[in-house]
Amino acid sequence: MAPARTSTSPGPGEGQHWGLTPEQLQSYNENGYLIIPSALDPSTTASLLQETKDMLSRFSLHDHPMTKFSTGDNDKAHVGDDYFLTSGDKIRFFFEEDAFDPSTGELLKPKHRAINKIGHYLHALNPAFRDSTLNPSNAAIARSLAFRDPRVLQSMVICKQPEIGGRVPPHQDSTFLYTNPPSAVGFWIALEDATAENGCLSFAKGSHRRSPVNSRFVRKYAGGGTEFADVEGAKFPQYSEVEEKAQVDEVYTMGEVKAGTLVLIHGNLLHKSEKNLSGKSRFIYTFHVIEGDSEYDERNWLQPPETGFSKLY
Repeated sequence: MAPARTSTSPGPGEGQHWGLTPEQLQSYNENGYLIIPSALDPSTTASLLQETKDMLSRFSLHDHPMTKFSTGDNDKAHVGDDYFLTSGDKIRFFFEEDAFDPSTGELLKPKHRAINKIGHYLHALNPAFRDSTLNPSNAAIARSLAFRDPRVLQSMVICKQPEIGGRVPPHQDSTFLYTNPPSAVGFWIALEDATAENGCLSFAKGSHRRSPVNSRFVRKYAGGGTEFADVEGAKFPQYSEVEEKAQVDEVYTMGEVKAGTLVLIHGNLLHKSEKNLSGKSRFIYTFHVIEGDSEYDERNWLQPPETGFSKLY
């Protein structure tokens, strides 16, 4: 059964400098996500897209470890090598698994068509992405969401390449960016139109109120690499409204959006995207915000730079 198609949030998307409207905040709290059309103007959106394409052209394959990023679909292990684990204060390039010949290991696509994502410090090291992250508009949204000390801890461009862009199974962002209590919110910005054909997001409406964060993505205690561990701390954000009865079979609502759209995603919300089998890419920029005074420990795969995670205000 195909997922239903979502409607956009109430009110205009432009002029978000003053944060969310009461209607938008209510929609976010009820659904666990909020779609804000035209949050970025066409000029800024085009500039970020071009900057992404320039980065893909500029990066060198010389001495690159050819690290592939796996979403863990089909029981495949998540990425966990040193190139990945030390990327928190760098801009690094991670390959799509299907960009390689499985028998020879040779790259089947030109490098600019082979990258899964670029991460994880664009918001600090790249001026264009820094300006679109650490700004008054996003600070106002964080205030609307009642953040006390919002910190941007990672940023990525996810490319969802034509023909090979991998499927991302249902997941919760707080699994990968765990704080105690959970506090992550994703700011997801479409740099190109995201459609059913090229792998747009789908959301399990309201699942943030009934789906605890039961596991977290962590560094292994010994031997290097990563693994999933049981959550021993809080499984829902502080002061959250929790539904006691869990829904077994989630229904996913498809979120097709135009370039320039911002989607806010609650850290407990189940969401996913399908493989991109079309001839069109689906480039997006995303960054995540956590509460600065929540516990963030040394087991998390992503560790803060020496200066700490970036303050939004």
